[in-house]
Amino acid sequence: MTGALTGWRVLVPRPVAGVSPAVVALAAAGATAEVVPLIETVPPADSSQLDDVLLALGAGWYRWLVLTSAAAVPVLAARADAAGRTLADLTREVSVAAVGPGTARALRDAGIEVDLTPPTPSTAQSLVAAWPAPRGDRTRVLFPRGDLAAPTLADGLRTRGWQVDDVVAYRTVPASPPPDDVRAAWTDGAIGAALLTSASTVRELVAQLGAPPSGTLLVAIGPTTAAEVHKLGLPLAATATTQTMTGLVEALSAAAQESR
Repeated sequence: MTGALTGWRVLVPRPVAGVSPAVVALAAAGATAEVVPLIETVPPADSSQLDDVLLALGAGWYRWLVLTSAAAVPVLAARADAAGRTLADLTREVSVAAVGPGTARALRDAGIEVDLTPPTPSTAQSLVAAWPAPRGDRTRVLFPRGDLAAPTLADGLRTRGWQVDDVVAYRTVPASPPPDDVRAAWTDGAIGAALLTSASTVRELVAQLGAPPSGTLLVAIGPTTAAEVHKLGLPLAATATTQTMTGLVEALSAAAQESR
């Protein structure tokens, strides 16, 4: 992948804490990352329900904790800290599942062992298919989610016999408008590609920057994001086979070589 994107400017629409793996991977491929937040996550207006279920989590009420986004991890860690605990401590007696490698990495960085991730693709459907059958009396699953999360996981686990408490842990809202120079670079095609990490980033990309000009490569992190691209009638260059930021850059590199 080294040098595959030499000279490219690539929009990274959703940064993570610290240095994004996408920025590092793009630099290794010769590209320059334009890190432009299009969405941001904020706590729910009332965190009392989330605090209650975290208390129950620490008391052993749940058999499983499941997350479908890395964005939930810092929110849960902050609420645990507010209660004088750590998230790792609260999850010590439960099994933990993550929808994909990015979410699993965020959990491990928080000191939490991940017991289950599905095979690719990293989707809610894959996670439901990989989920074990309930055994014994502990059949409760805690699913802290974003306010825009689809019901696929919760409904799927309930169908398999689990009792699921799905609680909004964070809300997804539009970020501040991008700078004028980024808007200009997007419109005139100076930014040659964009890495799309969620359906909401796809929607905000169009809302804040407009549809991509001809020749701009859009790469989706997974099937759900790809479906939103198609829904909005945008051209999709590739979908990552590994649902990580590094996997996105690898997919972009391959698509860029094919487009030459």
